[in-house]
Amino acid sequence: MDPPNDSRPTIEHATRDDIEAVADLWVRLARDQREYDSAVLADPNREMIRDTLTAHQVNDGLLVARTGGAIVGFASFTLERGSLALDTTRGLLSNIYVDSGYQNLGIGTALLEAAETELAEQGAETVILEVMAANDDARRFYDRHGYDTYRVAMKRELADDDRSENDTHSKEDR
Repeated sequence: MDPPNDSRPTIEHATRDDIEAVADLWVRLARDQREYDSAVLADPNREMIRDTLTAHQVNDGLLVARTGGAIVGFASFTLERGSLALDTTRGLLSNIYVDSGYQNLGIGTALLEAAETELAEQGAETVILEVMAANDDARRFYDRHGYDTYRVAMKRELADDDRSENDTHSKEDR
């Protein structure tokens, strides 16, 4: 889809009628993230994410970017509601995505700023998000907007043959 000449986005709360279009964008996001080693499967999760997006929409945590009437991006967010007491109220930015034909036009920035404003109005003092380590473009985007790395996730594949070769515990140790 080619961006219209006037690509200034309108950022607004999503309506119930927007959910299918946003779910379609989420599927594209999930497919794109596979390039960066994401384990999330796009199509098998469509219905579940549709329900999640609906919950965000009902709770005023889903914004859409429109240009020329078409939804070209979205941001989903919420206040953190965990079981641990924290010394700060954290907003969670769970997804932000702009259709590839509309990237580098300021739409992602507009969505991010609008989500931050909404979260601040809901009482958030800080915003946290996750980004795939190999997604250099996304990391640069968030760096430009003042986000700092504060937690690092690590992983290790547990293939059967690797575990048997690296097993340093023997039955005698037990």
